[in-house]
Amino acid sequence: MENLQKTFLDAIEKELHQQVARLDEKDTAQYHEMLTYHMGWTGEGAGAKARGKRIRPLLLLLATSASGGDWEKALPAAAGIELVHNFSLLHDDIQDNSATRRGRLTAWKIWGVAQAINAGDGMFILANLAMGDLATAYPAEIVLQGERGFQKTCLDLTRGQHLDIDYETREDIMPGDYWTMIAGKTAALLSTSMYLGALFGGADEATQYSYKEFGHYLGLAFQVQDDLLGIWGDEALTGKSTASDLLEGKKSLPVLYGLEKKSKFAERWGKGALKEDEIPEMAQLLEIEGARLMAQRQADQMTDMALNSLRMANPQGEAGDILFSLAERLLGREA
Repeated sequence: MENLQKTFLDAIEKELHQQVARLDEKDTAQYHEMLTYHMGWTGEGAGAKARGKRIRPLLLLLATSASGGDWEKALPAAAGIELVHNFSLLHDDIQDNSATRRGRLTAWKIWGVAQAINAGDGMFILANLAMGDLATAYPAEIVLQGERGFQKTCLDLTRGQHLDIDYETREDIMPGDYWTMIAGKTAALLSTSMYLGALFGGADEATQYSYKEFGHYLGLAFQVQDDLLGIWGDEALTGKSTASDLLEGKKSLPVLYGLEKKSKFAERWGKGALKEDEIPEMAQLLEIEGARLMAQRQADQMTDMALNSLRMANPQGEAGDILFSLAERLLGREA
């Protein structure tokens, strides 16, 4: 299984290089450099860690192959998914004022906000051009169907990002609002990765739907788990501070449950920004008031729904085996 997964990942990287090379021109060498830097290929610290895991394009190709299709024909779609993901990261780093990503300076910290915005715009256009390349391998109606789903997802991403920013300054956010936000910001692209893979793999509509649902619930479960790790995780394993989410005032699911209780946690939260020495006590209050347990139950429920949807899709062959294994790992169910 590892050999096939490596084959897919190597092919994805090659396709991404080819798509980004559209900007490799003498007059705009720096523009191209910004994209290759952000993709983890060039600059200080370039390499596997800087590139990220390429989970979304990998899922797309696995769904294509597990549906009986030719995964190589779907490579432009895999590249398009990864490029639009990176478009969102380039802009997200600016909006969140993030100085680093994957252990390196973010693009805007090196080249400035204006150029980084433009680089993100370029990444978005490259993603759409990649999707257009599918016309050489699939019937026009299938490509159009895929592109419509892709564009809707791009809109969902921006909706989710809008809500995420909007929630930072609002005091009326409830757990139900959270699900709307992460459905766009986190789950939409994973859901569409699976849907496009099934579509270009020749799966029937029912199977496409099951794959799409798997991606949706995978995204929801993944985000809630990330919220939990952001407060109670092992920093040595996650590489993420367990203080930053609370210090930044992030309205994660455990925090929203804590605020809904209107008890000691909510009382202190309402008095303004937390200090670092308050974080352990605030995390403990969330646990005592049941917010951690409630969030974990939601994560478990979304995990079960994701795995049930994948079983309904019934992925076949070696790619299907990898999909189940990868799902278990991403959802924290690996033994």
